[in-house]
Amino acid sequence: MIIASLLDTDLYKFTMMQVVLHHFPAAEVEYRYKCRNPGIDLTPYVDEIRDEIAGLCRLRFSEQELAYLRKLRFIKSDFVDFLSLFHLQQKYITVEPSTANNGEIDIVVKGPWLHTILFEVPVLAIVNEVYFRATQITPDYAEGLKRLHSKMALIRDDAAMAGCKVADYGTRRRFSHAWHEEVIRALQKDFGQHLAGTSNVYFAMEYGLTPLGTMAHEYLQACQSLGPRLRDSQIFAFEMWAKEYRGDLGIALSDVYGMSAFLRDFDMYFCKLFDGARHDSGDPFDWGERLIKQFQDNRVDPTTKTLVFSDSLDFNKVTALYSRFKDRTRVAFGVGTNLTNDLGYQPLQIVMKMVRCNGQPVAKLSDTPGKNMCDDAAYVNYLRQVFEITSEA
Repeated sequence: MIIASLLDTDLYKFTMMQVVLHHFPAAEVEYRYKCRNPGIDLTPYVDEIRDEIAGLCRLRFSEQELAYLRKLRFIKSDFVDFLSLFHLQQKYITVEPSTANNGEIDIVVKGPWLHTILFEVPVLAIVNEVYFRATQITPDYAEGLKRLHSKMALIRDDAAMAGCKVADYGTRRRFSHAWHEEVIRALQKDFGQHLAGTSNVYFAMEYGLTPLGTMAHEYLQACQSLGPRLRDSQIFAFEMWAKEYRGDLGIALSDVYGMSAFLRDFDMYFCKLFDGARHDSGDPFDWGERLIKQFQDNRVDPTTKTLVFSDSLDFNKVTALYSRFKDRTRVAFGVGTNLTNDLGYQPLQIVMKMVRCNGQPVAKLSDTPGKNMCDDAAYVNYLRQVFEITSEA
């Protein structure tokens, strides 16, 4: 099976899941899958994807895995106790050819948030691996390693990049589990101090790496339904996060409503409370400048804060961003597809997004056109009005 461990996912799934267990255990949600590549026919693989998901739903956390989670300083014992009983359930997920007969497939996850939150990352990894093992029978691993070593050298062999650290964020869009592991091994062997860690909890455990991650878009989106009122949903999300983690895991996600709306809510209290913020859409250089100014305007020293860049990064962009900001703030980088799916083939741009919570539409309003995903245009327009977002994204 493609997924052999429930830890083979991103850390922020567990950090968000813990918040759900403690604060929103009754929330009901819906996720939908989308492939952004035009002309990709995935319908021949529907049965294989279903079989792999069936295997995923047979997995349980091992005692070794539970013990590892229990050692993480921010994971609480009652959450680990819950995970000891947990498994994903097939009744909450469907995989069907699209009714539009356009080669696309419809994957829908619907059920309690607490019992569905762990589907997204492994399901996307399954779709990727099923597709690539069918279309690339003899993968060019030598080309992949050549590209990987060129990337590492770009930073490792440049004295000006001495403090630059890069993390692996590539689980969901990786070429395969085996290739992902090969990348991790190469990074650990040849990238040295420049490897910050990985978002993948399984590989963090297996290779003694730092697991990295805090919150994702779905958390702030769900708070549109779970909070007291829509306009305060972003503030509510940050406050509930702080209530759970008491200052730990302090990187806020900034692009659910666009940067301008984020900065209106990220006031002096949050500037001091959080360790920094993560960029995931829009121009990263402009984002960094605006966030540094926000800290300065709120009498916070930017050199004590961290800017995390994670939007479609390649190593050239990493070096440019590091050079711009390294002397003015702390910077960190999470590289995904360009790290774990660069063997010379066109990667799949696939996502699975939350579209409803407790029966209400939810959405993000990205600073990057094409990243939004909501089937209720009236709600998106209302969200724009509430958060004073005038640009089309």
